[in-house]
Amino acid sequence: MKKLFLCFVSVVFIGAALFSQETVSGIKVSSPNGAPALALALLAQKNPDDFTYVAAEAIAAEFASAKSDFIIAPVNAGAKLFKMGKSSYKLAAVVTWGNLYFASQKKNFKLKDIKKSELTLFGENTINASVALYSLQKHTISAKSIKYLGSAAATQSLLLSDSNAIVLTAEPALSAAKIKNPRITAYSVNELYKKATGFDGYTQAGLFVKSETVEQHPEAVKEFLNRAKDSVAKCSDDVATVASAAVALEILPNVTIAQAAIPQCALRYMSAQDAKKQVEATANIDLKQFGGSVPADDFYYGE
Repeated sequence: MKKLFLCFVSVVFIGAALFSQETVSGIKVSSPNGAPALALALLAQKNPDDFTYVAAEAIAAEFASAKSDFIIAPVNAGAKLFKMGKSSYKLAAVVTWGNLYFASQKKNFKLKDIKKSELTLFGENTINASVALYSLQKHTISAKSIKYLGSAAATQSLLLSDSNAIVLTAEPALSAAKIKNPRITAYSVNELYKKATGFDGYTQAGLFVKSETVEQHPEAVKEFLNRAKDSVAKCSDDVATVASAAVALEILPNVTIAQAAIPQCALRYMSAQDAKKQVEATANIDLKQFGGSVPADDFYYGE
């Protein structure tokens, strides 16, 4: 921690001066590459040395290592690790609310077609798959059969290669597929979820803060979260700028895909305290993905 906060002589005097500058530096952040990383793309572009991108399957190791002050990760993964005592990170904010879509290149594809078809999902035994199936169930839609592939990239490949396939995919893979094949029709899982629950999306990815960082540098944490909130807001207010940053950081492959995908990724900042009811609603869809119960109060960061 001494090395990490070398520029801090004290939070009150030096920390305040540091965060009065245009950029935020000294705070270390880890994130999976892809849609969740878009939330803080503008901060990462200004402070690239402070950001580390890891494979999605390495997120648990990031929590265990406790090297970063903040981690972007699936909300359920952070909750489960916290409950198991394998993480000291609290949920500070929810930043993505579901980027899942049912898609097919079938002519005149409708969701009711799923009832007489095989549905291909990705992420078996994950909260994403659970939310997708729950959303269908609430609209009395049950697939004739279900199979799973390993990733959204795999279901995207099937979507492009099989004219009869109906798949669950995710942004930005969906936008990339639609650019290659404009005949693809897609339906948002979030739209189904909202009609079923009244909530505008489910708590997919969150921004987690290390408890030690909160204890030692509370003002720095507050200021970083303010900057994070602004960064997420730009994903709606200034898509072109975020798209440019995402391509520069190699989060997305090109500006065309980035500008198409970002508005469909449900990027929105909500503090953990404000999002608590929605976290619990998501957890109750599949409690085992959250460690068997809804998160306890101490899981949520509060100023």
